[in-house]
Amino acid sequence: RMPDSVPAADRWQRSSAAFSLSFLSLVFSITAFSSSYWCEGTRKVAKPFCTGQSKGNHCIRFNSPDGNSSNAVQYIWETGDDKFVERNFHAGIWYSCEEITDEEGESFISLTPAGDRGVLWLSIVAELLYIILLLTGAILMSVEVCYCSTVIDGLKINAFSAVVTVLAGLLGMVAHMMYTTVFQMTVNLGPEDWRPHTWDYGWSYCLAWASFACCMAAAVTTINRYTKTILEFKHKRKMLERNLKIKYKFPDH
Repeated sequence: RMPDSVPAADRWQRSSAAFSLSFLSLVFSITAFSSSYWCEGTRKVAKPFCTGQSKGNHCIRFNSPDGNSSNAVQYIWETGDDKFVERNFHAGIWYSCEEITDEEGESFISLTPAGDRGVLWLSIVAELLYIILLLTGAILMSVEVCYCSTVIDGLKINAFSAVVTVLAGLLGMVAHMMYTTVFQMTVNLGPEDWRPHTWDYGWSYCLAWASFACCMAAAVTTINRYTKTILEFKHKRKMLERNLKIKYKFPDH
């Protein structure tokens, strides 16, 4: 039987650090997955015709005050870029929403080119598996923190949680990269009336990669804790064997 050489306070401190990182990664991933701010930008949208009391530069004006008259010949003064207005939009895995409109968000899956929808669905499945594995790893780490038993039992839970967390990190990285590829393909080959004029990654995208960073940090902390505990066991065993050899070589009279 291996000696319980690692102090309980030290074990609890290491386990708590890994659990905190894993829990933080889980919160970040759920927040990013449920939001629609992975990418943000502006789109050029054709101005609607001015009707009623509409004023300003956000609608197309006619040359006569009675713009609804069908008998009069109407002339539109806006030409070129003046016929368009820039509107902010934000898109996520599920929805693409446009600001300054009261309409419901448009499904991002329907905007994706048909040839790339399979990759988007794989990205969604990978994100879901990523969250499930993160939750599993966080539960195992919480059991290790709260479960008071021998160091050997803690090592078994520690090893399993390390494997689960590493697998979660790999899935998360693949899912984020696949979504990045799909969004760029949608920008280039998607519907012409949706293609953004300018765009950049939003806070949800940064939060998703922050979740991946916390996940890998939790995995490294867990593996480091496991390795350090094993090395301490081996060191204590060598010291014990050495003391026993000295004791039997020079017995006390």
